[in-house]
Amino acid sequence: MEERVADLRAIRDLIERQFSSMSWSVGGGPDTAMFKSAFLPGAPLYPSARPVSVKSLEEFTERMGELARTTLTSLHERVIGTQILVFGNVAVAVAACENTENQGEVNRNVEMLLLVKSEGHWKIAAQAWDKETNSVPIPAELLVDF
Repeated sequence: MEERVADLRAIRDLIERQFSSMSWSVGGGPDTAMFKSAFLPGAPLYPSARPVSVKSLEEFTERMGELARTTLTSLHERVIGTQILVFGNVAVAVAACENTENQGEVNRNVEMLLLVKSEGHWKIAAQAWDKETNSVPIPAELLVDF
């Protein structure tokens, strides 16, 4: 039971660090080194844009850096709920988050993470996310447990 509690805490901490690394104030930018450290090498990312396309960590972090220098002058990501399932050395996590862009526009999305534990550390093996809309709101059960 203690190991399960420790695993859940470690995964929540990893999610919090990952979201924090993609938050910045005007004049700043993402902490791409911290962001990448949460992932296994080669982990695919699937952003909300459709049609679906896979992005590498490098492609995603380069794009976020470019946005920070141009149209996305500030970003604050905040976790507003999670659900985590752990079995041995594998886990899935669902994280609902709120993003404040350019100190004003607020959006919410849900991120799905596949995680693996190796050598005592949890890492993200893959991540996909989608934006909340009026027709697809974040379910209430995802807005708890963080």
